[in-house]
Amino acid sequence: MPGGQPGPQRATERASALSEPARAYAELADGNRRFVSGAPRHPNQDAEHRAAVADGQHPFAVIVGCSDSRLAAEIIFDRGLGDLFVVRTAGHIVGPEVLGSVEYAVTVLGTPLVVVLGHDSCGAVQAARETAATGTSPGGHLRTVVDAVLPSLRRATAEGVDDIDGIVDIHIAQTVEMLLGQSPVLADAVAQGRCAVVGVSYRLAAGGVRPVTPVPAGAATLDVPAAPDGPAAPAAA
Repeated sequence: MPGGQPGPQRATERASALSEPARAYAELADGNRRFVSGAPRHPNQDAEHRAAVADGQHPFAVIVGCSDSRLAAEIIFDRGLGDLFVVRTAGHIVGPEVLGSVEYAVTVLGTPLVVVLGHDSCGAVQAARETAATGTSPGGHLRTVVDAVLPSLRRATAEGVDDIDGIVDIHIAQTVEMLLGQSPVLADAVAQGRCAVVGVSYRLAAGGVRPVTPVPAGAATLDVPAAPDGPAAPAAA
């Protein structure tokens, strides 16, 4: 069956092949290219693969994404069951539960790539911008989301960035820095070359994902496509 994986051995071999950060990133980029072109393969979504991963998971990427309903990671990266370990919060804000989830994927599951997935016209960033402009915060727990985004807004102001999508890029980069700064476990995995953390931005209308922070070293040699509606990827660190 198209998109299928014939049994546990094939699934294990596939996971092993994607155990390097650069290869994992290239796989995500290739899936997004298929999604944008309107030719998705829908891999690993059949009954046979469902049975193959029932006894264990080996996701090749962690997606720390915004909860926006239009930002479904398995769809925009054209992936299936067992491929992605997804953690979503409004504005991809980071708290202890997010950090613990990411650390679990990296240390227990051996996932080699963490991707912070933001998007243009982010509502959380817009809400923070309104709060900064009016001096009034939203009620309830929504205030927690806005308060978590405000440091990114202040950083954007200091850098002279005032357009919403430019602020979104800064917020994505800030989230990457926060993950590494607040999780010594993750920072150590990155320092040892076992994992990479990348920030990317999704375009709601076009469907393309473009890197905001440097991609894993060597990814450019693995047929990573250029962003369909944005600039080329930043150079690898």
